Amino acid sequence: MAELKVGILFGGPSEEHPVSVKSAHEVAKHLDAEKYEPVWIRITKDAAWELCDGPGAEHGNPVVLSPDGLLVLSDGKYEVLKLDVVLPVLHGRFGEDGAVQGLLELAGVPYAGCDVTGSALCMDKSLTYLVTASAGIATPKHWEADENPGSFSYPVFVKPARSGSSFGVSKVLRAEDLPDAVEAAREYDERVLIEEAVVGSEIGCSLLGNGSDLIAGELDRVALSHGFFKIHQEENPESGSENSAFIVPADIPAEARTLVLETAKAVYHALGCRGLARVDMFLKEDGTVVLNEVNTLPGLTSYSRYPRMMAAAGLPLGEVLDRLLSLALEEKRR
Repeated sequence: MAELKVGILFGGPSEEHPVSVKSAHEVAKHLDAEKYEPVWIRITKDAAWELCDGPGAEHGNPVVLSPDGLLVLSDGKYEVLKLDVVLPVLHGRFGEDGAVQGLLELAGVPYAGCDVTGSALCMDKSLTYLVTASAGIATPKHWEADENPGSFSYPVFVKPARSGSSFGVSKVLRAEDLPDAVEAAREYDERVLIEEAVVGSEIGCSLLGNGSDLIAGELDRVALSHGFFKIHQEENPESGSENSAFIVPADIPAEARTLVLETAKAVYHALGCRGLARVDMFLKEDGTVVLNEVNTLPGLTSYSRYPRMMAAAGLPLGEVLDRLLSLALEEKRR
């Protein structure tokens, strides 16, 4: 019999709901059933919470999270279901921005991944850049769309300040296309950033751990044929990306690998990350590294970068989940 009840939150009201469901299916395949008993909690697109039999279930019982445990509505009565730990498998708004983390803090339930502060800092790209720049880490030049930065060179990227993945992101080549790109980004967030386009290779680093005790997966490089990386918006990403391939380990010199890894760890610490995160950076031709973004609950789908990088370093997803949940329980005991 499994000893620990793990509440697995998936779905959510953000645009990344379908990606979260795919991640949950992978968690179901790899979670150690002898050690953990999964309690599947789906958050619908309308933000209703349901207890269900698994990520593929069509129906579930309404539930409410409380300091007493998970309150399950059945036959007109509430039953209390105690949870030992929660694994949020939520991406984007309301999953990575500190919202659900705050709710879990109030309920007194330990949870895997970054805390409220780290989640909020990493979700808001302007705050991410502000904090990491103060720590001496290079970031792209950027402006809020409502600011008047004067003249700047094209191309630029226009993106929601607080949104997951590449939803609402546009690459703008001409000044006359900028207003439409800003409006497209505002469909996801009223705050919009304009960023310089950094010329360089996009390198990812997956990290797992707390404090100075960090495990790093193999670095990857995103090889683009055109456009920019947006695999979660593609029609059938399971069969491969339309414009990107992933090289793991990244085909970069050893000196560059060391610098990227050191920078990723510095970013992780500066933003107060814990549990796990994927740090994406640009490696420029002159060998310097520029931060791109930080994902505090990176995708765990069959085609996602984080589990691929960890597996290449000899850490399969089941072991990643085990270590992640162990870290959450260690935080509770402190």
